[in-house]
Amino acid sequence: MFFKNLTRYSNKTRNWNRIALIINYNQIMAFSEQLANKVREVLINQKDITEKEMFQGLCFMVNGKMCVCVRDQELMCRIAPEKAENELEKGNCRPMIHNGNTMKGYIFVDENGYRNSNDFKRLIDLCLDFNKIAKASKRKKPS
Repeated sequence: MFFKNLTRYSNKTRNWNRIALIINYNQIMAFSEQLANKVREVLINQKDITEKEMFQGLCFMVNGKMCVCVRDQELMCRIAPEKAENELEKGNCRPMIHNGNTMKGYIFVDENGYRNSNDFKRLIDLCLDFNKIAKASKRKKPS
């Protein structure tokens, strides 16, 4: 596995962004290093935080449960399903679709949805609130 920092131009924001690229066994994961650092700063006071490569990005696990992920310039938030519906109605986000199925409680939020610090903090707080009641996924048995 190797880690490489790249800079790319975003047509959406009309500026250059640093992108961290992780290449592992022919799988490319691109995520915004700036956005990942912003998430790290907000989660700094949480006790049990681990970072894991998932969903073609970087996921932040809180208490062994997926909380929030950074993928390209988007945040993937795991929040209460009713809160996810509210966020989808506001715009600037889309539902997570996995294998053709819409995943309840998972949304991708674009840059406009977390541009100001209050919105960013609110989204992370929604993730942390749901994390307290979310069930951890079953561990895979080693083969």
